[in-house]
Amino acid sequence: MRILILIVLCISTSLSAQNVMLAKQYYKKGAFKKALFEYQKLYETSKSSISYISQIVDIHQQLEQYKEAETFLLSIIKRTNYPAFYVELGYNYQLTNALEKAHENYNIAINSITKNPNNVYAVVRSFQGHSLLDQTAIAYEKAMALKPLLNLKLSLAQIYGEQGKLDKMMLNYIGFIERNPSSLSNVKRAINDFVTEDPENEGNVLLRKLLIKKVQLAPNIIWNEMLSWLFIQQKQYAKAFLQEKAIYSRQPQRMPRILELGRIAAKAEAIDVAQNIFNYVIETAQNIDTKLEAHYDALQIKTKTAAPKVYPDLAQSYLDIFKTYGTFSQTFKLQIAYAHFLAFRMNAPQKATSFLEEALELPLNRMEKATIKLELGDILVLQEQFDKALIYYTQIQRNLKNSTLSQEARFKVAKASYYKGDFKWAEAQLKILKSSTSQLIANDALDLKLLITDNKYEDSLQTALKRYAKADLLAFQNKNDEAISHLDYILKTHKTEPIIPQALYKQALLYELKKAYNKASENYQNIIMNYSDGVLVDNALYNLAELYNHQLQQPEKAKTLYKELVFNHADSIYFVAARKKFRQLRGDAIN
Repeated sequence: MRILILIVLCISTSLSAQNVMLAKQYYKKGAFKKALFEYQKLYETSKSSISYISQIVDIHQQLEQYKEAETFLLSIIKRTNYPAFYVELGYNYQLTNALEKAHENYNIAINSITKNPNNVYAVVRSFQGHSLLDQTAIAYEKAMALKPLLNLKLSLAQIYGEQGKLDKMMLNYIGFIERNPSSLSNVKRAINDFVTEDPENEGNVLLRKLLIKKVQLAPNIIWNEMLSWLFIQQKQYAKAFLQEKAIYSRQPQRMPRILELGRIAAKAEAIDVAQNIFNYVIETAQNIDTKLEAHYDALQIKTKTAAPKVYPDLAQSYLDIFKTYGTFSQTFKLQIAYAHFLAFRMNAPQKATSFLEEALELPLNRMEKATIKLELGDILVLQEQFDKALIYYTQIQRNLKNSTLSQEARFKVAKASYYKGDFKWAEAQLKILKSSTSQLIANDALDLKLLITDNKYEDSLQTALKRYAKADLLAFQNKNDEAISHLDYILKTHKTEPIIPQALYKQALLYELKKAYNKASENYQNIIMNYSDGVLVDNALYNLAELYNHQLQQPEKAKTLYKELVFNHADSIYFVAARKKFRQLRGDAIN
């Protein structure tokens, strides 16, 4: 008997699911009369289903059967007195422009919260479903006044944001964080839509004033964290540094936050501030590893901005660190950096090689030894000793199979083969790397493969591609002027070949490194005007927009280019960044 009952129940459930699916399909296709018939049948089997009731009301409204919807809702309210249905009834009246009756029912729904504050959830769900933001805010406010423990500040803040009431929005976000510090990251993401790089933007000003007041009246590290975050958004890294020092003074374990701020400032080319931050970490940090990280970062930005005449001083800085801390695994990262500096900046590859070969004798793990071999291979490529470099890269692949470092070594094998003109072998390696677990390596591999594939058949000697590979190698060797000259030759003598936009783009990047921004701009414009159907047009648009926005101080031209990316290149990897910057330049209050 039990088995029979179970079978009947299973069949009944299956038929019900099929009926629901049928009703949904009719609705989706716009066959509202058929959908209504099916939902009414479903409703008869389950008269307490809010979903079926809502669908029946919605379909009546789609068919402009407002009287039928009203009659149905009144019968439901008489039977259940569920407060959210007063919202649905009010909205039905609003659709017929009976606004007095609409607001009368909205107020009944809101007043139901007085009797039971928990009614707020059902009521606001209905209000929000019809984009009735004013009523949603009133309902939240009423519930919180009656029962503060509901802690609806986050939801209310979101509604205020949609209404454009930024002062109330910020106040509620701050109130929510105060009671829920663990939600700081979520609140930052929400507030991020209302702040820009401009300190005078309305959202920035409101948030800054609120936080400063909080710091003064109710000191709490969380307000310093929020202020630091805001100053970073505004690219005011020195002010963020002051907040981070205040945090560190109360929580010394937070020193890594200061180190990370230095890296953010360095990436944004706020070099002086970054250097001050790294120096502070070096002088203040108690943890040796943190000090060494700061030494490494400080030397990286010094190297980036230093003139050749100070290179010996930088080399001595490395040696002083090794004298203080030793050449052990703790300074491993600095040892690699020192060797790279010797080879690529001071033109001392033999000295760099000897230093690294000594490092290989240290008690290092397999990954660290492989990293040294990777750098040794790069130094050999620098000297155009490609076959010797391939030995190191191949050893890494053999010893660390399927690791990211192994994939990087394979890419370098492909790159070295490409430099020396062995395009067939390079392609074979790049084909494997297309499915690399590292997205960066996979993307680089795909770009290089496309470059080779698109240009290797143009002529049997592959003259243009070989010259381009030579220019690429010269750039790797920091011989940027020679690389630019090689690219000039390609542009003059291979005018009809598909490599031209690639040469223009590569040359533009080299011009940027030399701060020849007007020349870079000309190249990007050439790509946009003459190769608009090519794969590099979105790169050119974005890079040119960035030049106009930051180096050439022509924000209106930048705005036009960001707009072009947003509206005509939605599949570009630059789409999200371009959209944000376009809206900022347009002066939008929110993103």
